[in-house]
Amino acid sequence: MAILERHDTGRVAHLRMNTPEKLNALSDAMLEELRQAMETLRDDDGIGAVILSGEGKAFCAGHDLKEMQAGRQAEDGGAAYFADLFKRCSAVMRAIRTLPQPVIAMPHGIATAAGCQLVATCDMAVAATGTRFGVNGVNIGLFCSTPMVALSRNITRKQAFEMLTTGQFIETDRAIDLGLINRAVPHDQLQDATMELAETVASKLSAAVKIGKEAFYNQIEMPVDEAYAYTGDVMVQNMMLRDTEEGIRAFIEKRPPDWAQ
Repeated sequence: MAILERHDTGRVAHLRMNTPEKLNALSDAMLEELRQAMETLRDDDGIGAVILSGEGKAFCAGHDLKEMQAGRQAEDGGAAYFADLFKRCSAVMRAIRTLPQPVIAMPHGIATAAGCQLVATCDMAVAATGTRFGVNGVNIGLFCSTPMVALSRNITRKQAFEMLTTGQFIETDRAIDLGLINRAVPHDQLQDATMELAETVASKLSAAVKIGKEAFYNQIEMPVDEAYAYTGDVMVQNMMLRDTEEGIRAFIEKRPPDWAQ
C-alpha cells in the first residue's frame, strides 16, 4: 500500500498521506513521496487544483521523531542527517508554494509542528471543525524554526510567536480568526466542502491561475511601489494570452468561454 495515495477527480488531484499508524508523520519516505508528487503535478496540464489530506485520526504530526533519534547514532551526532532532513523538508514546502496549481490542505484531528507548517504552506485550507493546530516542538526542547517560516507568513507576528514559544494548540475557530485556515466544516462534510472549493479553482483558466499564484507570492514580499510595477507587468502578460482574450469576449457576448484547457 502506498504511503502517499493519489486519486484524480476531473481536474482535481487528491493526495492523501497514508501512514495513519504514524499520524502521517513526515518521515524520510513521506518527504520523498511528496517531493515526487509535486514534480509530477508540476507538468500535469490536466490538473487545475490539488487537495492534500491525511488518512486516519490526524492530518500530520510533523517530523518522525523516532527517525530523528536514529539519526543521532552517526559519528557526528546526527548533524549532517538533521541538516539534510530540514533541507529536504523545506524543499517540499517550496515545491508546494511554486507548484502552478493551487494546493488546498484538508486537515483534521491534529496538525502539529511540520504538519502545521504544511497547512500554512498550502495556498488554502479547509479543516474539520475541532482540528487542533500547534507548533509545539518547544515542549520537547526543539523550537519549530522551519515551521515558523510558513506560520509567520500566514498569521500576525505576535500570535505566531505566542504559538511558537508556548507550544499551545489552537482550534479551528481561532485558526480562522488568525488566517491559518479559510474555513471549518463538520468532519462529515469535509471532503465535499474541500472538493467544491477545489473544483471551483480548477474550473478557471489554468494559465491565468498559474501566473496569478506566482505573482501573489512574489509581490507579497515587495515594497508597495515595486509590487505595483511588477504586477502591472504580470497583468500585461496575462492579457496577451489567447484564452484571456476569449474570456473577455465571452463575457461581453454573455456566453461561456471556449478555452483551450
